[in-house]
Amino acid sequence: MSSIVLLVVGVTAFITGFQIYSKFVANKIYKLDPDFVTPAHEFEDGVDYVPTNKHVLFGHHFTSVAGAAPIVGPAIAVIWGWLPAFLWVVLGSIFAGAVHDFGTLWISTRHKGRSIGTLTQSIIGDRARVLFLLLIFFLLLMVNAVFAVIIANLFMANPGAVMPVWGSILVALVVGFLIYRTGAGILLPSLGALAVLYVMIWFGQDLPFSLPDMIGFSPTDAQLATAGGDAAIAAEAATADGQRVGWIVILFAYTFVASVLPVWLLLQPRDYVNGHQLFVALGIIGAGVLFTNPTIIAPAVNTNLPADAPGWFPLLFITIACGAISGFHGLVGSGTSSKQLNNEVDARQVGYGGALGEGTLALTSIIACTAGFAIYAGADGWHEHYGSWAAASAGGTAAFVNGVGVIASGIGIPANVATIFAAVVVISFAATTLDTAIRLQRYIIAELGVEYNIKIIQNRWAATSVAVVSCGLLALGLDRGAGGMRIWPLFGTTNQLLAGLSLLIISLYLMRQRRPAWITLIPMAFLLVMTTWAMFLNLERFLGSDQIMLLVFGAAIFVLEVWLLFEAGAALKRVRAEAATVAGETVSD
Repeated sequence: MSSIVLLVVGVTAFITGFQIYSKFVANKIYKLDPDFVTPAHEFEDGVDYVPTNKHVLFGHHFTSVAGAAPIVGPAIAVIWGWLPAFLWVVLGSIFAGAVHDFGTLWISTRHKGRSIGTLTQSIIGDRARVLFLLLIFFLLLMVNAVFAVIIANLFMANPGAVMPVWGSILVALVVGFLIYRTGAGILLPSLGALAVLYVMIWFGQDLPFSLPDMIGFSPTDAQLATAGGDAAIAAEAATADGQRVGWIVILFAYTFVASVLPVWLLLQPRDYVNGHQLFVALGIIGAGVLFTNPTIIAPAVNTNLPADAPGWFPLLFITIACGAISGFHGLVGSGTSSKQLNNEVDARQVGYGGALGEGTLALTSIIACTAGFAIYAGADGWHEHYGSWAAASAGGTAAFVNGVGVIASGIGIPANVATIFAAVVVISFAATTLDTAIRLQRYIIAELGVEYNIKIIQNRWAATSVAVVSCGLLALGLDRGAGGMRIWPLFGTTNQLLAGLSLLIISLYLMRQRRPAWITLIPMAFLLVMTTWAMFLNLERFLGSDQIMLLVFGAAIFVLEVWLLFEAGAALKRVRAEAATVAGETVSD
């Protein structure tokens, strides 16, 4: 199979979806109003509510949602073959994910920048709001834990990426100051920052940094067993645990600072620079594919799955969480992006366009892992990597990074530099997601503090501390961070469940506004069926493998889902009754 065909078909579908379907949704369903006063103007405070240029906001939104997930999910899912992953990424993005992201941004803007969790109160009911907030808390807990583990592992595997990643944070602070305190334009400072980043990437190969083992862990029994009793090999694994723990602690210390800073100082400029970086990355991957046309070695549909691999249905739809549709996107859209939207019509570019951008990233992940990585590892190496579900799950980012390195080398970029470049891309977006997600979790904790009259966590410093500590404990609680990717199936299920419930809220609001709701009801019904089915399979697997912590998490989330659906059913009856009453009054008139 030609990788060029896959790239051209996918990108053409995304462009068509934006030009045709998004206009229909914007004009006929959401009915965007350029004269509507957005929350960014109504509540402007210079910290969270900041009217923002649509290109800058697109950069923030795009890079906040396009973290490591649209790379990792497809990198795992191609074990089932490239065709199911490709179809779900393309069709799911156009008809489900982009509609969801656009909708959550729009409905939050129409409700004074309130989060999708808070909106549940007015649309479904008081109890539903608390249930939704708890569900969001669990999701953010897993998002932050998983992404911290991914970043830590990438730092350990790619020490040349450490200096560029941390250096880019300092550069972003300078860009933020130039834009908002000196009146400098937006484009030139961000392009200058991008140039500095690439210089750091080039020199990163000569300035690698590995964190020393500051913990001094002893080998565990499991590590000794895996090493076949070899004490030296087991000691190396224990040392890696110490390094991983150190990186996770440093990352959460950083996110504490980043999440309490004003959005203009770090979050916006870093996201804008990363947005340029992502476009460059997509351009490099696309050019590499067009010049080299690497053959896709993976089967279209894998009929010879490893013994430990589950069937693709329904797990494909929760393994590729971000990259097709993601509940986390709704948290970003209604949590931070709606508070920065300068004009309501910008929601189409930011929400729908951002989702398609992430879909494009997921598409390149499929190509990098089925074609570029095949060249890197060889046909036998590729089949060995995807020879078990455990290996595919643990090595998703490695397959992408090495695959991009090979593809980029096809257009003259040295393979070692290209590999560092790919690692920096993944780490930068994952770290940006961490910044945003910790900030969102602070909002959720503060809201729960108000709900239950716990005044201490209503303070942003205390709420951020609770968020950072809880996420850090989860990340470190699974085999010193080494088992962090075991959270992925539960994260994916919860993420898609939240997307389905967010679509339900949008649908109820559209029905109250007497507007067509089928564009949100259809993907909502599909997601709720798939996630419920997948949750049952997850709970069965957690129980069978004695993963008690994940079993408890999954059971709690499942209970919240069922309760929320009952509350939503009652709300749906009320909406229908209201519609019948209005129809009756119209007839009598």
